[in-house]
Amino acid sequence: MGARKKVLQEDIDYSLNDCLLRGRVSALATDRELPSGEHVVEFRLIVTRTEREGVDTLDIAAWSGKSRRIALSLKPGEWVEVSGSIRRRFWQGPTGLASRWQIEGESITRL
Repeated sequence: MGARKKVLQEDIDYSLNDCLLRGRVSALATDRELPSGEHVVEFRLIVTRTEREGVDTLDIAAWSGKSRRIALSLKPGEWVEVSGSIRRRFWQGPTGLASRWQIEGESITRL
């Protein structure tokens, strides 16, 4: 009988990067072509904080063909639901390495 590898508690990865947002589109989406030739469509989503204590404006990036088409058809003020993952993007800027957080919108649905 072969030896089984004992799984230690610290070997289990409980990570989860899954988000669901509902909010209003702030402005028309923009289509950008990256140096790699890939296209990404970006827009901002306005999400009200709990108990109406203000709002957060979040950057959404649509990479797949379907999500890019939907994002480009959205109108300012329209209510949408976005599901996806939080990503930190890095690039080389004029003053050095730069980064920002954004939501990678895998599914975009009008409400």
